[in-house]
Amino acid sequence: MNTKLIIAATALALFSCQKKNTEVTTEKVVVADSVASAPAVDSANNATTAGDTSQNALDWAGTYETTLPCADCPGIKTTLTLNKDNTFKITEEYLEKNAKYPDQGTFAWNKEGNIITLNGKDVKYKYKVGENKLTQLDLDGKEINNSFKDLYVYKKK
Repeated sequence: MNTKLIIAATALALFSCQKKNTEVTTEKVVVADSVASAPAVDSANNATTAGDTSQNALDWAGTYETTLPCADCPGIKTTLTLNKDNTFKITEEYLEKNAKYPDQGTFAWNKEGNIITLNGKDVKYKYKVGENKLTQLDLDGKEINNSFKDLYVYKKK
């Protein structure tokens, strides 16, 4: 009797000391001859990859505007239109220089569904998609973090 109690106590102690895995992965569970999938969880931000993203949960299609900083003019008025078919049109107008540069093309979403990359003839910009806004990212896909960072936020019209 004491041997069974010691074995049970030892087993309980071993199982309770194991490191818990906080990252949930997609795994198949067989339940009465059927297969179900558990949703994957991104441990970095605790969001399910199969759940809501900017791509599938926000009304992102539309026209956005901002005036970007310019070294030798008052600013670059930029208008960007995103279409549901993943095409875009952009116009960059250099204020007080009578210079307008339109471009168009397609854009692609990243796998997380929160960043788009424009693929135009000349432009290859990246944007983080938010509720009624786009935040232009730097060439490495990171948020611009300087005194002009607020100017890189496009507002939906």
